[in-house]
Amino acid sequence: MKRILVTGANKGIGFALAEAILTHAEDTFLFLGSRDAGRGQDAKAKLVAKQSTWGERIEVVELDVSQDESVTQAAAKVRELSSSEDTPLYGVVNNAGIGQGSLQQVLNVNVLGIHRVCSAFLRLLQPQGRVVIVSSASGPNFVNLCSQEKQLFFLKKDVTWSEISALIEECLPLEGNDKAFETRGLWDGRAYGFSKALANSYTLMLANENPSLQVNACTPGFIETDLTRHYAESSGQTPTELGMKPPIAGTKAPMFLLFGELEGNGRYYGSDAVRSPMDSYRSPGDPPYEGD
Repeated sequence: MKRILVTGANKGIGFALAEAILTHAEDTFLFLGSRDAGRGQDAKAKLVAKQSTWGERIEVVELDVSQDESVTQAAAKVRELSSSEDTPLYGVVNNAGIGQGSLQQVLNVNVLGIHRVCSAFLRLLQPQGRVVIVSSASGPNFVNLCSQEKQLFFLKKDVTWSEISALIEECLPLEGNDKAFETRGLWDGRAYGFSKALANSYTLMLANENPSLQVNACTPGFIETDLTRHYAESSGQTPTELGMKPPIAGTKAPMFLLFGELEGNGRYYGSDAVRSPMDSYRSPGDPPYEGD
């Protein structure tokens, strides 16, 4: 049985991914991570309404990636529910994320949250288990506009958590001061792009430190979710008119990273499930990135 944890799985891309995992094969089991247990149960009910037999293959796990204690308790629950397995997890999908809020709030969820989850759950992964980090094209776009020195930092394969967290601590007091970010070689203080650039760096770090695992990141594409819907609202256009796709379209790359035949490790993939650079945007349909 392939047991897979998906964070933020009660709505949006996470919910669509939960459905895609259960549809993929009968030997999949979903730990449906949700910050709110009630919303997680509602999501489970919606999935079971689609296919009644899925109820036996779903376990709701209350999991707030922004809180140390919540992540620790969630890992303990997964371990308890899988007590007959020495290595209960086939995969961990870091999907939970936010797009708006203070710099501290966004980094706490989009970067520190990934670190919390991976620190707690990696010990439960099977040998050659898979870790998927749902990132964004905002990451490469951010890196592309940084100084050469900072670009090299974001692409550093042997980057350490100490280096990543030090940059976070350095930048937190600078919120609202784009000039201060620019003098440090960073594009500006836009929290979301910065957080996704760091999430991609974390992917490099995790892959380097855990060579037996398959650790990769991807962008789901421009998907209509709670995170992106405000773009349409502020523009006076519909999500479709802006080019947003439905959540199911955002599952192509994460599903490939979970179940596809992968070459290499610590890589970043476009929404079309094709390898892409971490320092510039690659359009879906373009040739794959073939750099180091």
